[in-house]
Amino acid sequence: MSRVAPPPALPLRSSMLLRLAEERAGGVLQRETGALYLIDGQVVHAHSDTAPGLGDLLVGCGKVPSALWADALDRGNRDSGRAAEHLVKDGQLSEGTLELCRRTALFDAAYFALAPGGGPARFRHGVVADDGLALSVPAGRVLREAMRRQGLLDAVWPGPVVDEQPVNRRTACPDRRVPARQRALLDLVDGARTPAQLARELGRPAFHVLLDIRRLAVAGMVEPPGPRARQPTAPSTEGSASDARARAPDVYGFTTPDIALLQRVRDALEARL
Repeated sequence: MSRVAPPPALPLRSSMLLRLAEERAGGVLQRETGALYLIDGQVVHAHSDTAPGLGDLLVGCGKVPSALWADALDRGNRDSGRAAEHLVKDGQLSEGTLELCRRTALFDAAYFALAPGGGPARFRHGVVADDGLALSVPAGRVLREAMRRQGLLDAVWPGPVVDEQPVNRRTACPDRRVPARQRALLDLVDGARTPAQLARELGRPAFHVLLDIRRLAVAGMVEPPGPRARQPTAPSTEGSASDARARAPDVYGFTTPDIALLQRVRDALEARL
């Protein structure tokens, strides 16, 4: 039996980030999917449009009412770091909770900044974050965590088929129990919101939501959006209709996964553990 190939490495050249760390560089490492801010080679802030911000997480976990966070943002000149510090000084937020949410937000955004499909990277020296979160994390640790998360995603579902577009609940959804965390997510799946939008709605890290979406897809409870309608074309005189279907590329560039097959593969792998 052949060995299962390891998940692909993140496309961002790790040597680039590690070299910047060795040089104790300061600035921003940018890709289309996000950015990492460095001071003295340490990652002090990460941003990605995919990942919810600090305020989303604080409100989502129930530690800060949304109205209180909005007021704190006004007091902090729209800077989430300052807003959170105001809440700590006023005794409305514990330092431990703030530290946990800060690190959660950083690692969540960093994953998407480093994730596959983010395009080329460039480094701009001297650029500082407008909304820093008062952290300092070794670049190597950030990179290792991003690679670990990519491995977790690939182990559940080897491909980004359900990552970026709105997902639908299957009409013939299997009657099975799911954890309360996944049930709350499943209740919001409507075919209109992407996993990133669902993460903001729930106030959860986008990576965690994406992982649960992949798990629900493997369980046959959600599915990718259906193929877009195509304009009819004149029938070909060469080959049969089945040949034409075999040659036709998938409208999204991928083949819809066989849910039953994925479930059998998962069960077989779990049985070997």
